Amino acid sequence: MTGFRQALAAFVLILAFAAPAAAVNPDEVLDDPALEARARTLSLEFRCLVCQNQSIDDSNAELARDLRLLVRERLVQGDSDQDVIEYVVSRYGEFVLLKPRFSMQTVLLWGAPVAIFLIGATVMLVSSRGRDKSVAKAGGGGLTEAEQSELAKLLKDRDREV
Repeated sequence: MTGFRQALAAFVLILAFAAPAAAVNPDEVLDDPALEARARTLSLEFRCLVCQNQSIDDSNAELARDLRLLVRERLVQGDSDQDVIEYVVSRYGEFVLLKPRFSMQTVLLWGAPVAIFLIGATVMLVSSRGRDKSVAKAGGGGLTEAEQSELAKLLKDRDREV
């Protein structure tokens, strides 16, 4: 059992060290550690347009590499982080951001399902209330006098048989 625990611990340790491995190639790394740190931070904010669920920092796609180089190039030219983000968004659109900005489009995107649900629930509630009122107006809730007397007669006949 001890051998199994050691093997399991080794496996978990290997996974722990493999997880942070990024796709940044050594030839992409900037000489200035501060600029490189900014580039890595910015690279985590951009979506790989090929993989779509990975940041460009994690992706091995050629387009992701080009975007990483573009980010580093803009930083070397002296752009601020916000300038780099604006530049990349202007070239590739809002989709390139992993965390979309709050705008009218995102409000519509996230708010439309909630609005549709609320409208549907309101329509169902109003229609069910209208149906209840129409049943009550039609007199469907009670028995007529003839039906009541017939029911009473049937119940008396049944009680005599028992």
